[in-house]
Amino acid sequence: MSANFFAHPSAIIDEGCVIGTGTKIWHFSHIMSGCTIGEHCNLGQNVMIASRVVLGNNVRVQNNVSIYEGVICEDDVFLGPSMVFTNVMNPRSAISRKNEYKQTLVKKGATIGANATVVCGNMIGAYAFIGAGAVVTKDVPAYALVVGNPARQTGWMSECGHKLQFDAAGIAICPESGVAYELRSGAVYKKS
Repeated sequence: MSANFFAHPSAIIDEGCVIGTGTKIWHFSHIMSGCTIGEHCNLGQNVMIASRVVLGNNVRVQNNVSIYEGVICEDDVFLGPSMVFTNVMNPRSAISRKNEYKQTLVKKGATIGANATVVCGNMIGAYAFIGAGAVVTKDVPAYALVVGNPARQTGWMSECGHKLQFDAAGIAICPESGVAYELRSGAVYKKS
């Protein structure tokens, strides 16, 4: 473990973790052996990071989030308060299914809103935006906005988090950054 991170005195950090420089771990959080946490992450109050979880750089984990084995979050991911990951499709208390964990991949820049649930085995695309309370039961494309239970796509988002409004030519401009996006064959691409 690096000594270049902050951990509140009430946090429990097991030996064998890799924690990046500038990361902050707040009250009553538990970081389990074998996980990897990148640089400049912020883990809120009452967060649990399980073994073999991987968090990239600049990941923001809000209060009351448990990240179970099988979850990988790339750089710049935002996990809203009390959102939920799962890692087994058919859990039973009396049956051990540790050898059945399914991977959930959250790609760079994605946001998962407060109280959303991500069913295991799904991929959240880069810069996708999962609305508060949504239940994700299938892969979410890059830049997609999904809401509801089950989550359904209602639009597209810019990398700055603004809903994109496409013109007849399939071009949208982010109102914050001025960056152009193109809608082509049911997918969004950032124009270079």
